[in-house]
Order: sequence, then C-alpha cells, then structure tokens
Amino acid sequence: MSIESKTPGKNEILFVWFNHYAGVTIKTPSKTFVIDPVDVKPRNLKEVDAVLITHEHYDHLDQPVVSEICKLTQCVVLADPTSTSRLQNAIPSERLRKVQPGMEVKFDEVSIKAEKSNHPAATPITFIITSEDGVKVYHTSDSLPFPEMAKLGEKEKPDIVFCTVGIAPGTSPETGVEIARLTKPKVAVPYHTGLTTDLEKFAELLKRDMPKVTCLIPEVCKIYQVSKKV
Repeated sequence: MSIESKTPGKNEILFVWFNHYAGVTIKTPSKTFVIDPVDVKPRNLKEVDAVLITHEHYDHLDQPVVSEICKLTQCVVLADPTSTSRLQNAIPSERLRKVQPGMEVKFDEVSIKAEKSNHPAATPITFIITSEDGVKVYHTSDSLPFPEMAKLGEKEKPDIVFCTVGIAPGTSPETGVEIARLTKPKVAVPYHTGLTTDLEKFAELLKRDMPKVTCLIPEVCKIYQVSKKV
C-alpha cells in the first residue's frame, strides 16, 4: 500500500523512509512533502505538493529525479542556495524557491521552516514541518548536533525528530542520540544508515539516556503514523 492511498487523521502525520539516506515522504491531512528524493522512482510519487532539498551531495540531490517529480506532479521545489543553483536549468523558475535558515514558507495552513545544519556541505539546511493541526516534524538531514538545537527544541517542541546515525562525516548513533537530547521530541527516528546495528545502537542508547522518548526504528518503504505531542 502506498502513502498516497492513506490519509492521516486529525493531529496525525504519516511518513515513509524510502532510502538509506535522508529520503522521507511526509503526509499531513492536506499536503504531501518529499525530502531529498534519491534512489526513488518519480512515477511512484503521484501526489506531491513540494520537494524539499537540504543540500547538494549525491545522496540528497538527484537533479533528473527532482525534475521528473516536478513535471509529473506540478509541485514546488524548496532548496538550499547551492542546490537551487544546480536546479535552475531543470525546474521552471516559478516552481523553484531558494530557502535559507530562518525562512518560512506556507502551504495553506502547513508551515515549512528552514533551519541551520551542521554538515560539511556548501549551504546545508534542515527543515521543520508543522502540520495543520500543529504536529511538528524536524528533519535534520545529515546534521551533527549543534548547541542551537536546544533552543530550537525548546521553541518548537517537535513531536518527531529524524536523527542521523551514519554515513555522513562524524555521525554515529551517539551523535544521533545527542540530537534527541537537545531537541527532546516525543518520537526519535534514527536514519541515514544502511546498517541495522546503527539503528539498534541508537535505540539502546536512547532507552538508557532518555527513557521517556519513544524510539521508532524505521523500515525502508514502510508507512508510519505519528500523533501530536500532548
């Protein structure tokens, strides 16, 4: 069953992790967002309101894939400055928007905020998505933890945070848990790894250090539901 065939209820979002990197589809009651689509078939993404690109590295930006998704769905593309430059010849200008930390874009009642990223790319960003009902998702892309995450967590009070645990420089289950410690979500999701051991180590450390935070270890291409923090 595809995520397009399901609709989240009030105070819920659905998500699918579709590769071993930061590729995530997030569905609110009225909108669908695809983040960093790599290793995915565009024709499998039939309903997309926006594609979000965090930075220009090969495992986050695939220009032909983004272009094809845009053609098939007539979606908008929000991208960091470097990725925007690389997409200029592939995406119609009216559908391509450059975003930087501190910027917010509204899709009716759904908000997307670009935030800082601690990652060795040219102009990397992370995203906070807030649904119509106030469900908050923090997609950290490849970011290592950084001190301002604590203020961000205190201000936004995210319901779900995707925590990088591998592949990207300097990342590990330990740095993923530090992201959870700083942001204090209801649900912490380890991702950006092809190793089950990374996911399991994250779960073990999180249970030890933050027993009140739920750990959701995702399977690729499986649909998950997360409800608003009470």
